[in-house]
Amino acid sequence: MLSQSLAVFLVLALLAAVLWLARRKGLARLALLMPGRNNGRIQRQLCVVERIPLTRQHSLHLVNCGGRLILVGVSPAGCNAVADLGERTAEAASAASGRG
Repeated sequence: MLSQSLAVFLVLALLAAVLWLARRKGLARLALLMPGRNNGRIQRQLCVVERIPLTRQHSLHLVNCGGRLILVGVSPAGCNAVADLGERTAEAASAASGRG
């Protein structure tokens, strides 16, 4: 009886270790379902509308953040919010790009 319990524990520990490693590498996600929120899924509030590469390491991203458009500059030193374009523009830009 002890050897069978030890074998079950070993298999469960191995499965937990594989899941932990996969989550650290970004290969697996564990999402808890929340009832009443879009069939258990949380609706996204952040969406990249458009991306323009400037150089190999620099780019501009137009991000829709909760109905507002924000222009973000990305470089090896980090990210900077360049401009907040407002709410009306976000609806027009997402409609024009076909996303939204």
